[in-house]
Amino acid sequence: MAKVETSVSPRQPAKEVRRRGEAIYKRRIKAQVENDHSGEIVAIDVGSGNWAIAGTARIAAENLRARHPDANDVWLVRVGYQALRSFGAGSLRRTE
Repeated sequence: MAKVETSVSPRQPAKEVRRRGEAIYKRRIKAQVENDHSGEIVAIDVGSGNWAIAGTARIAAENLRARHPDANDVWLVRVGYQALRSFGAGSLRRTE
């Protein structure tokens, strides 16, 4: 059986995607979006550092992949919050 070549790299472990995604967000993106995009979702391709922002996770990821089809490991962050989604009572807004 012939091996099929692909331009998409193998997926990284979830912990590594999280670590890299959070680092890219804090270092390169946070200052650009924090004041004007609170509550919106940032989709980050952790392999390249490319990113897109939108009102929903689905649209942010679609926008990222439309511009960068090779985006493989994508990390999602809600601007101004500690978590992408919340369940139950209590605020997850950042207080720092």
